[in-house]
Amino acid sequence: MVLVLTGVAVITGGILAFVNHATEGPIAQQKEKALADGIKAVMGGGELFVAKTDTVRQNDSKGKELTYIIYQTQDAQKKDLGAAVESTTGGFGGDLKVLVGFDPQGNILGYTLLEHAETPGLGAKADKWFQKGEKGDIIGKNPKDALVVTKDGGKVDAITASTITSRAFLLAVNNAYKAYKATPVDGESGATKQVNGNQ
Repeated sequence: MVLVLTGVAVITGGILAFVNHATEGPIAQQKEKALADGIKAVMGGGELFVAKTDTVRQNDSKGKELTYIIYQTQDAQKKDLGAAVESTTGGFGGDLKVLVGFDPQGNILGYTLLEHAETPGLGAKADKWFQKGEKGDIIGKNPKDALVVTKDGGKVDAITASTITSRAFLLAVNNAYKAYKATPVDGESGATKQVNGNQ
């Protein structure tokens, strides 16, 4: 019995390792495509390029180091369009990762949720709630004066019954703005890559 169980375990482990290895490439490609599509969406669409990728590290109010990835974008004529910034904070159910697009002046062009573990039907509404024309619309706003929910004295309507998620989302956006404004001139740069709908 021991030999049979050991043999089954070895064969199963081998199959799982093979499947894991075989799916690594397609999963990585899918993540890269989702990011490229996200960058295009939060920057307002059109043909654009990621001209430079910067990594900015800042400490939050509790001293925890947070990492932001900033995708500096340009159009075909190499005109600066601003940047898409990845920002992560802790939400109600876990980490909330947001990609926010800023124009060169720091105004919000758009956003998308990259990852979240918020309650379906409540906190998960953040993907739509703060979009243009919705109740918590932040598009076109500039977070130089931090975006805050009305419950805390601000001007942004929180998601109904999801104030914690709303606070976390706005914190991610505010932090993304600070990281964008703190982008070093000679940051860690990646290869230039085109972002379009055909990738």
